[in-house]
Amino acid sequence: MATIFSHALVVVVAGSTVRLDARVIVWGAMLAILPDIDVIGLPFGIAHYEWFGHRGFTHSLAFALAATTGVMFSAMREIPANTRAWWTVFIFLLASAASHGLFDAMTNGGAGIAFFSPFSNARYFLPWTPLEVSPIGRDFFSAGGIETLLSEAQWLWLPCAAIWFVGAVCRCRRGPA
Repeated sequence: MATIFSHALVVVVAGSTVRLDARVIVWGAMLAILPDIDVIGLPFGIAHYEWFGHRGFTHSLAFALAATTGVMFSAMREIPANTRAWWTVFIFLLASAASHGLFDAMTNGGAGIAFFSPFSNARYFLPWTPLEVSPIGRDFFSAGGIETLLSEAQWLWLPCAAIWFVGAVCRCRRGPA
């Protein structure tokens, strides 16, 4: 997996670049991290390739849609439904939630992503896998964890910094919002 730091960072940079409300960005970051809740099954013997295994249902597009819908109808109730503002927030949150599986599918290891669960438990990787797979648990604090962070710095953090910088320059040229 990509680390939870990177899952959240991409969403925070994207949301701040398009000038979304901080509360929406925070919810987006939480939705981007949420799919890794499936690791709680590992100590209970739930194998990676099972439906509720790591990178299974919680990494699927269906889960992203369900989680986003739940946030929209619980935490975003004040936004009038079916308005431009509602759809903007919904699409941002859905992209945030779905981004988790996308970035995990860019790693060079693990079980693959069950994008189409619950309809199929087939696991997929993207054709391009530049991200080092992250060790889970206390193994994260090892040489492999450092290797993962360096890989993410190259492929995610530096591009995010560049996008944020360009956005900041553009905002300065336009003036205050």
